[in-house]
Amino acid sequence: MKKIFIFLLLVSVFAQCTKNESGTGEGLPRATGRSGDMIVMMDSLQWRNALGEEVQQIFRREMEGLPRPEYNFNSKFIQPNKKIKLLTQIRNLVYVFTLDQKSKGTKAITENLSEETIKRIQSDSSFFIVSKPNEYAKGQEVLYLFGRTENELLAHLQKNKIQIEEHFNKAERKRLLEAMRVVSSTTAIKKTIEEKFKIKSLFPAGFKIADNQKDFIWLRLPETEIDKNFFIATKPYVSEYQLLPDSILQWRESITSNYIFEDPDQPSSYITIERDIPFNPIQARQVNLNNNFAMEIRGLWRTNTRTMGGPFLSYTFVNPSNNLLYYVEGFVYSPGKPQRELMREIEAIAYSIEPIEKPRTEKQN
Repeated sequence: MKKIFIFLLLVSVFAQCTKNESGTGEGLPRATGRSGDMIVMMDSLQWRNALGEEVQQIFRREMEGLPRPEYNFNSKFIQPNKKIKLLTQIRNLVYVFTLDQKSKGTKAITENLSEETIKRIQSDSSFFIVSKPNEYAKGQEVLYLFGRTENELLAHLQKNKIQIEEHFNKAERKRLLEAMRVVSSTTAIKKTIEEKFKIKSLFPAGFKIADNQKDFIWLRLPETEIDKNFFIATKPYVSEYQLLPDSILQWRESITSNYIFEDPDQPSSYITIERDIPFNPIQARQVNLNNNFAMEIRGLWRTNTRTMGGPFLSYTFVNPSNNLLYYVEGFVYSPGKPQRELMREIEAIAYSIEPIEKPRTEKQN
């Protein structure tokens, strides 16, 4: 926790150290590119050595829980050059440099930094990152990664690779959530969920209620080649052991075997967890879901008939205001298609969910 806290603190402060003041992006063109697109600008020699390899490991890591390998980002290397201004308007932009490299590429990057920042890099070995949202375009996330020497920066990247990657994952999630907030076609769904489960939520346009039971709701958006699904279930919270992965997965199996069918005309069909692929096991980790402790689980699902399958992502958390345990899951069916962005959208939906606190009552005299 200490490392993560230090990283977040640095990112929040560093924006003051570049020539441009961080702003809202008003008056700037919209950032270009699709979700997951990224440009990495650094000297070509450094790109081909150990520093470049480490950068690639950060931004070309495979997303967990997918049936086929897909990188978290579509990262592309570009040699820094003053003449490529259009490329600097990409939604995710990363600059990488070290002061011991005197190349033209490094110079093109450092000219955009203030003298104060350069002096701090020279004097402070712990200073290695600057975040600049909306620097060249509205809705853009720019990150500077730097050090006095290659070895110094390499050490920082190795220690903070997960936090650096997550910085851009959060940026993509924020963009998706902002798009969902303006959707009016799912107002009735959000109201139903709020009244039924006492939680806030956001959904993209097109989702419909497929099933609605006492402690369960299934939302679905079937399309020609893609079927998006999201469901919520609750039960009384009685023990912290309910948040262990094995306990969660057992609960998940009871939910899906009873409510999530493959074919409504075949009630014996249902979805289950895919456990027979050794190189793609279930992944579980503890996360902070809107200031609530949650257990995140990623994996693959299939029908009991083995005719369908795909990735799923779930979060389990406790709502202290009503002492209920919540299980929220999104899963998709899109055979033969890229599924990274579908699961990124599922993750954004999950992160929109937030318990509604009970109103405080006045103390009686």
